[in-house]
Amino acid sequence: MLQQKKIAVIGLGYVGLPLAIEFAKHFPVAGFDINESRIRELKAGIDNTHEAELKELKNVFVKAESWKVETGLFITSILENIQAANVFIVTVPTPIDRYNSPDLRPLLTATVMIGKLLKPGDIVIYESTVYPGCTEEECIPLLEATSGLIFNIDFFVGYSPERINPGDKINTLTKIKKVTSGSTPAIADEIDELYKTIITAGTHKAPSIKVAEASKAIENAQRDINISFMNELALIFDRIGIDTNDVLEAAGTKWNFLKFKPGLVGGHCISVDPYYLAHKAVSLGYHPQVILSGRRVNDMMGEFVAGKIVKLMIEKRHKIKGAQALLMGITFKENCPDIRNSKISDIYHELKQFGVEVDVYDPLASIEQVKDELGIQLISGVDPLKAYAAVIIAVAHNEFLQFDFKKYKEANTVIFDAKACLDRNFVDARL
Repeated sequence: MLQQKKIAVIGLGYVGLPLAIEFAKHFPVAGFDINESRIRELKAGIDNTHEAELKELKNVFVKAESWKVETGLFITSILENIQAANVFIVTVPTPIDRYNSPDLRPLLTATVMIGKLLKPGDIVIYESTVYPGCTEEECIPLLEATSGLIFNIDFFVGYSPERINPGDKINTLTKIKKVTSGSTPAIADEIDELYKTIITAGTHKAPSIKVAEASKAIENAQRDINISFMNELALIFDRIGIDTNDVLEAAGTKWNFLKFKPGLVGGHCISVDPYYLAHKAVSLGYHPQVILSGRRVNDMMGEFVAGKIVKLMIEKRHKIKGAQALLMGITFKENCPDIRNSKISDIYHELKQFGVEVDVYDPLASIEQVKDELGIQLISGVDPLKAYAAVIIAVAHNEFLQFDFKKYKEANTVIFDAKACLDRNFVDARL
């Protein structure tokens, strides 16, 4: 039965592209994305997410937009070209809006597209992060309405949450255990077997779609809450006058201490998924306390860091208004070009409000994307002759770890290490 599968992956970003490549080693696969420039780049062998192994992409790539292959991947922005698929996997973004409410527009748009193509016997699998119940309450009725088919009679649905860790070259797609689920017991088995063909770490078949959805939401909510506790400790210990990392090292000598660290919590998952879970809870009449309090703490850390830097500048007798600062890094994590929900922009805007002139440098981020999405103009390189009153290491890119900060230290520059990645004796403060 698996041999007859033709798979279409909807959305070729950080999640969809690696997934399409792995499935294409075993099945005929179509990768679909509405972004035509993304399709052109991939056809030219360029992946600006840096998630795909370009050698593997080349090995499975099929130039013709055709299903007449036993294995291989073709990519397209033309919806009709994926109509012959009998398994549709949705990997589109599920962001939040300005009010921290789920923005389901990309998900529902993709659902309508698939609904127009559905045929009897087809399976739709959602990987996009949602709140528990979203697949059955929002997506399935839309698939029925658009296709005219009957759920669990004519077509079937599954949910298998993505677990991609952007920038991680060790814990890659195939090495992370996959949670699967299906709308009937038989379909759950079929979907589980499908993923077992590519996931060497194995699979975990959840008893229902809602359970699978909830498992994804709490994975990141748990990390968010633990990091928020570390951030709150950082706020407390800063007032006491002790180093948070020293405290954590001491506490970490006990075997059951959880070794989380303080930091800026951004990205497409940890800073977003808790709001999806909270949204569902509120809709059921329960206002979550712990989840949202953790979000509040994490969302204020950019403001805290900027305030701390200004205080250090004053201690070193720098004039604040018009002072020059270098902010190193804008992506949400090290060695990764992903800028989604980067909280480093909060530091930038807060320093600007103090009157500080801020240069932002990140060799991995797209200058155009940062300008369009964050409204920040990156510099193309660090001017070795420019004097800075403050230098902030916001992301622990490998390039930054090799950077020579000595001249700044000698020039009375405030050096703030937001990632605790440099020698503690070299920096003025760290998070």
